[in-house]
Amino acid sequence: MTVCETGSFLTEAPKRTPDTFDDLPLSQPLLKAVAAAGYEAPTPIQRQAIPHVLAGRDVLGCAQTGTGKTAAFALPILHRLSASPAPSGGRRRPRALVLSPTRELAVQIDDSFRDYGRFLRLRSTTIYGGVSQSPQTQALQRGVDIVVATPGRLLDLMQQGWIDLGGIETLVIDEADRLLDMGFIHDVRRIVGAAPRERQTLLFSATMPAAIRELADAVMSDPIRVQVAAPAARADGIEQTVYFVPQACKSGLLRQLLDEKEVTRALVFTRTKHGADRLARQLARAGVRAEAIHGDKNQNARQRAITNFRTLATPVLVATDLAARGLDIDGVSHVVNFDLPMEPETYVHRIGRTARAGATGVAFTLCDHDERARLFAIEQLLREPLPVMRDGVRVVPDPQPEPEEAVAAPRRTSPQVVYRTRRRR
Repeated sequence: MTVCETGSFLTEAPKRTPDTFDDLPLSQPLLKAVAAAGYEAPTPIQRQAIPHVLAGRDVLGCAQTGTGKTAAFALPILHRLSASPAPSGGRRRPRALVLSPTRELAVQIDDSFRDYGRFLRLRSTTIYGGVSQSPQTQALQRGVDIVVATPGRLLDLMQQGWIDLGGIETLVIDEADRLLDMGFIHDVRRIVGAAPRERQTLLFSATMPAAIRELADAVMSDPIRVQVAAPAARADGIEQTVYFVPQACKSGLLRQLLDEKEVTRALVFTRTKHGADRLARQLARAGVRAEAIHGDKNQNARQRAITNFRTLATPVLVATDLAARGLDIDGVSHVVNFDLPMEPETYVHRIGRTARAGATGVAFTLCDHDERARLFAIEQLLREPLPVMRDGVRVVPDPQPEPEEAVAAPRRTSPQVVYRTRRRR
């Protein structure tokens, strides 16, 4: 996969860039809801996408989690649905469908639709697996305007005859790269095939591999292409530090780092589900209030872990990348890369969980000798070396040469540092 790069899209921008939400042609109930939520100015993806979605155009967006893309499609969808009420008589059929890779993200998207549409007479519901389908089918029987769904359960209900996509006016494929990674691409194609050909299609993805571009070509009609600058270019507000430490010593160092008083809410990333469970147990035995979240947990356990993390009942959440995708929790003071990710782009997604909404944050990376190549790939993506903690001092390396000079430049040799943990008294 490759991160979207400036210049890879030919973006058709509106004639006038909206500086505030009042500059957008949204209905008064929506502007009232946005103001009640405390939002003053649209984010870059919202400025670029909302006018085109309002105009009924297909939109292909390159935007990472935390850039405000949910509002970029939710607000104009709510505006269009409220401006053209559903036909009277009979049960309401869904008119907007949002496909999400995970249950957690589906719930958060639905919450956003409810928040933004609080002053509108529109109904939404979520459809996802891992729980009883009865509440979902009951909601469909009562009639809804908007459905936010994961592909597997949606296909199940379609096959059972509980949901008809014949009335879909707008289809959103969110986090398309994660849908691809999870093997949902064929399910997505089946769902798209069941929706009307004459519809609006919006596709958002943090990365644009060839498979996503092929999907966009197949399901979209002359889309407007928009993008926002990748956070990897700056990582504003995030203090990043690398600790070189053997794998066997990582849990001890992590406990020491979590003891610091500045750590109020920490999200710790592991590569595997088993690793997340094992680390959470180790932390709990050491007196750290921590829980694990991953795809093998049932829905109730996952929601409980998220709620406990949000309320600080358990201020440390150990997660896999897939489980954490779409988590939107403010106030995460620290992100810890306990294991380095296989793909450098994932590092950007991880650290982006802190320093949200203009806040500052800290990102620690614990790097074993065998993970050096992954660290180097991350630094290549960021186009700068990461500061290293050496003998208790945070060392900021000199910037790397510009890209045209980098070919001749020798690779930076990372210091051979083992961080020793203090004994607990």
